[in-house]
Amino acid sequence: MTAQPQEPSFEPVADRPVRWGVIGAGRIAEGVMTDLREQCAADGVLHAVASRSADRARDFADRHGAPVAYGSYLELLEDPDVDVVYVATPHRQHHQVALAALERGKHLLVEKAFTCTLEGSREVVDAARARGRFVMEAMWTRFQPTVVRMRELLAEGAVGEVRSVRADLGLRVPFDAGDRLWDPAQGGGALLDLGVYPVSWLQMVLGGTPASVEVAGTRADNGVDAEATVLWRTAGDDGRHGVAQCSLLSPLPGVAAVFGSEGWLEVPPRFHHPGRLVVHRRRDGRSVEESQEVTAPARGTGYAHELDEVHRCLRAGLTESEVMPLDDTLAVMGVLEEALHALGVQHDEDRDVL
Repeated sequence: MTAQPQEPSFEPVADRPVRWGVIGAGRIAEGVMTDLREQCAADGVLHAVASRSADRARDFADRHGAPVAYGSYLELLEDPDVDVVYVATPHRQHHQVALAALERGKHLLVEKAFTCTLEGSREVVDAARARGRFVMEAMWTRFQPTVVRMRELLAEGAVGEVRSVRADLGLRVPFDAGDRLWDPAQGGGALLDLGVYPVSWLQMVLGGTPASVEVAGTRADNGVDAEATVLWRTAGDDGRHGVAQCSLLSPLPGVAAVFGSEGWLEVPPRFHHPGRLVVHRRRDGRSVEESQEVTAPARGTGYAHELDEVHRCLRAGLTESEVMPLDDTLAVMGVLEEALHALGVQHDEDRDVL
């Protein structure tokens, strides 16, 4: 049986902006906090930043107008004026930071991949539900206006019955053992960094968890996964399936598509933050194709929409997002871990972060 969210034990944030704390002052945090400042200022403000380097935290805080900067993660977690913590550290640090934040009553937005292991994700989810705190994986793709419209079109039957799904994302990154993308000590590899996007896309469209997963791929000399192709088969005998591909060896196009009984829907590169989609219809066996292009650009850099969702949930007293629920995060993490294990890759969580 699926665990149900607990009733919140917090007062909904009302009559003031939500106060954010950021742990990890890197590139992704820059983009997210820029959108907070420029697109969502009426609903949320950056209160504090934490980095292991006090100077780096202060520099980040100054650029984004935060009044407080900390040289340790724990200092930020102890700050009573922080409502919600955005965790933007390397993957292996997410688990311990998230648990420590929940112990101190904070709400959370955790970057993808949510953790490095399925067990670690379950521990965070269980802690969030037990404490009645809001937690969401920062899968910004699900909140992009184009993707929101795509889900509406699929629900309306725009391509008929969905039969299969496909998505790919890849970069050619020269091997460097010290680079975050290749470093196992930071949760490196193609699946956790890039594969999380196409696997989450499959889960979003097909729903639930797969009945079976098949994997092909390769590893780098240091043992991390360099590329992978995942075949997701749904439960039952209807033959529905999805294919997710990721790579650090090839610059894959970044296309996603949904194929149905009466047509198909294509999201051009890069599907994880798209500005448009194209619906192709070929009904009743006819060879004549009808096409419709839908344009729905994002605000700012594109992170504003997931921030809007956090603000909405905290004002409504919700512990989970209906768009990116924690059960979906667990389903995606389960597929990623199964794929990693099939390739002979074993990750763990960093339990010496704080």
